Amino acid sequence: MNNFEFHNPTKIIFGKDSIQKLTTEIPSGAKVLLLYGGGSIKKNGVYDQVKNALADFELIEFGGIPANPEYAILMDALELIKKENITFLLAVGGGSVIDGTKFLSSAALFTGKEPWDILTQHIRTYKGMPFGTVLTLPATGSEMNSSAVVTRAETKEKLGMGGPGLFPQFSILDPQVVHSIPPRQIANGLADSFTHVLEQYMTYPVGALLQDRIAEGIMQSIVEIAPIILKDPSNYNAAANFMWNCTMALNGLIQKGVPSDWAIHVMGHELTALYGIDHARTLAILTGSHYSHNFEAKKDKLAQYATRVWNVQEGSLDEKAKKGIEKTVAFFHSLGIKTKLSEYTPDYKGTAEEVKRRLVSRGQTAIGERGIVKPEDVLKIVEAAY
Repeated sequence: MNNFEFHNPTKIIFGKDSIQKLTTEIPSGAKVLLLYGGGSIKKNGVYDQVKNALADFELIEFGGIPANPEYAILMDALELIKKENITFLLAVGGGSVIDGTKFLSSAALFTGKEPWDILTQHIRTYKGMPFGTVLTLPATGSEMNSSAVVTRAETKEKLGMGGPGLFPQFSILDPQVVHSIPPRQIANGLADSFTHVLEQYMTYPVGALLQDRIAEGIMQSIVEIAPIILKDPSNYNAAANFMWNCTMALNGLIQKGVPSDWAIHVMGHELTALYGIDHARTLAILTGSHYSHNFEAKKDKLAQYATRVWNVQEGSLDEKAKKGIEKTVAFFHSLGIKTKLSEYTPDYKGTAEEVKRRLVSRGQTAIGERGIVKPEDVLKIVEAAY
């Protein structure tokens, strides 16, 4: 097992009717900016619950943060933060709203010339404006980690940022919100969280027995609850498990002491930036081809995964490993998610070259857990995903 340090300061408040606890979590006297997305929180009752809980606070609102939080829109929010002398940020939404809030937390205290530099120059945030979250769409795990991804439409870029100053002070997780989430978004959340675990697990063995078992347990749980929550989002127990699995998939615990891959995410972000494909679906597009291309480097873990998560008991190590890839792709299909780029856009030809070019231009020329995924490998992986 590799050396590691682990610190996660985010307080989780989980369960029915927990939104009302907001009033005790935000500092007294804070001037709060409420950030949300397209307005679904006004239809499902979350907005009213938040407003009631914050009746004694000075509250300013900023709505309209889109899926894949857009830099230009966030800059409007940043202007409002400075104009209104905001002291606390509250993200009410899914990963996009929370990621956008993390950017604002960093940008509000940033002293550089251009806030976009935080992403392009990989500037880590050690102190940001304090913020909390009310999670309405389980998927990304952003409610309990210190990472974010922001999109800039004018340059078709989707870049990541992070740092220890970007952990939410608290996150409220009420599974009751799941009942109003559209099936497409639930499927995305299941695929996204499942792939988050794969990216931290599907590497090579380092003797981290507990991390492997926790990761496998999360994946088994996601597979078990997927058909239940897709059929009936009002099933509270399934919703609770769905929400908590998404959080546990990316709160840092299972990646401590082990190598991590993240090549699927690096390439997938480019597909979203180029075509606007849902983040989770870009991961589903690339997972099978990535594991097939890197089969020799990953086959030990692939076989272990096939045996422990999918109960594949027969066959050689190579046969089990290949079955693991097949089972993964089949799982995405069971969610109603297509796994070929050509099923999302007619303009897919030349995409591999463009993804390769973009990564090279950013110096991302050796990705994956061992750095063995070079530009030519990226080209082959994306082409195989057509």
